[in-house]
Amino acid sequence: MSAETSLIKARGARIELAQVRKEYADSVAVDDISLVIEPGEFMTLLGPSGSGKTTTLNIVAGFTAATSGTLTIGGKQMQDLPPHRRDIGMVFQHYALFPHMTVAENVAFPLKQRKVPKARRTEMVEAALGTVRLGGYGHRRPSELSGGQQQRVALARAVVYEPSVLLMDEPLGALDKKLRESLQLEIKRVHQEVGSTFVFVTHDQEEALALSDRIAVFDDGAIQQVGTASELYEKPRSLFVAEFLGESSTVRGRVEPDGDGSCLRIGDHTLRVAGRTAAGGAAAIVVRPEHMRVQPTTAPIDPGANALPARVTQEIYLGSGRKLELALPDGTVLLAREQADRLSGVRRGDEVTVVWNVERGVLLDDTSDTTPPPTSGDRIPVAASAEESGR
Repeated sequence: MSAETSLIKARGARIELAQVRKEYADSVAVDDISLVIEPGEFMTLLGPSGSGKTTTLNIVAGFTAATSGTLTIGGKQMQDLPPHRRDIGMVFQHYALFPHMTVAENVAFPLKQRKVPKARRTEMVEAALGTVRLGGYGHRRPSELSGGQQQRVALARAVVYEPSVLLMDEPLGALDKKLRESLQLEIKRVHQEVGSTFVFVTHDQEEALALSDRIAVFDDGAIQQVGTASELYEKPRSLFVAEFLGESSTVRGRVEPDGDGSCLRIGDHTLRVAGRTAAGGAAAIVVRPEHMRVQPTTAPIDPGANALPARVTQEIYLGSGRKLELALPDGTVLLAREQADRLSGVRRGDEVTVVWNVERGVLLDDTSDTTPPPTSGDRIPVAASAEESGR
């Protein structure tokens, strides 16, 4: 840490939610969730709109009272404490800066509320602005700053009084993609410098993957899975997590016995699986686009691979490579990504074979299945990609 930021030495607090539930008159916003966030950890609450992530954040902040359950921060019960007594900083999506104050005055505001002596306030404000790389901007007004600079001021104001916990509610949602990516790196650096426990709410999967030590995936008021980015991406425990976090291709069918193991039967095709689920049950294989290979129909298929016939319907240029959309016989879509130096050479309209190694497919129960078991000659049922379905 530089001399300019040496004053900021916040240490993170442990957050524990146990069987927390929030009910409204006609709905349940948070359904008995339990979650432990370790001191100094960067935890992201990820999920679609209405999944319960922001309600959970507001319960931690003290803006919303839980119907039942317990919340502790740093080992202290929080249920009866108002927000200003919880040692929590907050960064909102829309900055919430005072337009009539200078940058320095905005950052100093929470220190004045806490009656920090003026000389000490000046010192702490300079350190906080140094942390967010806005040293020398203290005399400006918010209207003289870009959107990204205003968000940095909001971040400086939140960390200036050295809170043990910093909560961030979609703070980058109003920014363009390039600026969001730049500020993601800044937020990650600030987290490493100040040492507070960060809890970050977003619906942006790439943002969650880039920032987090761990991610809690929310849906329908409940936590579906908690883990590191790689754990959630490579080893999802449910179809919702697999299809929500990143792009995926999902092949649905029914599990049948196959010697000592099992296979997934879809129409006239049999796919080998890595893992086990109940024979006869509805199941799905999820494959990430970068693990799928596309080859001409005349090319040999590796012995350790699964394969399905498809037609190339779209080529999408990505700079570092391309993405292919592949229609199966029933018209649904799989996705494949190719690196620029390893292009297959196939083109839109080509009949191809899509191939993946068995161990690259994740076998999951398909609780959404409502159709009877497929019989020989049925079309191959494949779920639309996350991008196609609007996730």
